[in-house]
Amino acid sequence: MINAEVYQSLLEELKPFNATLLAVSKTKPVEDILALKSLGQKVFGENYVQELVAKSQEVEEVDWHFIGHLQSNKAKMIVPFVSLIHGVDSIKLLKEINKQAETINRIQPCLIQIFIAREETKFGLSIDEATDFLTGNELAGLSNIRIDGFMGMATNTTDTKQIRREFQSLRSLFELYQSTHNLSVLSMGMSSDYKIALEEGSTMIRIGSAIFGERVYSEKI
Repeated sequence: MINAEVYQSLLEELKPFNATLLAVSKTKPVEDILALKSLGQKVFGENYVQELVAKSQEVEEVDWHFIGHLQSNKAKMIVPFVSLIHGVDSIKLLKEINKQAETINRIQPCLIQIFIAREETKFGLSIDEATDFLTGNELAGLSNIRIDGFMGMATNTTDTKQIRREFQSLRSLFELYQSTHNLSVLSMGMSSDYKIALEEGSTMIRIGSAIFGERVYSEKI
């Protein structure tokens, strides 16, 4: 069951920042997604490929974003319809997405995931790796992907100063290449840290539990 009051409050909170609310609906039933859609929400994020594919067949006229850790061999399942892939955490994966998009003559929007946290469980390119890629020759050869910006997850900590520093580092990278690479999306901030993320320049926050309630975790991958 969705929390409509929290949802409306979030929308008001986002207005001064001109940021997008991405509703993270992983493990949540289609009925909840439809209920939120009826309130005007059009952008939803999923972490599991099979779950995303199944829900996309039941919920139409929304923008689906994939925000989980994507395995290369599953890229072909979501490239035909997903609006944005957030967690592109390797050049190998980016090349596979490009390959799959080329087979259906599509340009696939992507975000490069940047490793900014002090946690080994997080994924992403280092700032140096991202810099080398953006300034090198490989990107020019990937004609069926479009880099729209960056995504990053801060360390899961109560140290707000550390979270802020990590978001600042990602914002600095974004601003460095924003004009030269026509970047428009800086996806950072979740239910626990989105306020800091907005203050540090996030253009898209990923909110799940605050809207949908606590998740029931599944074994889907």
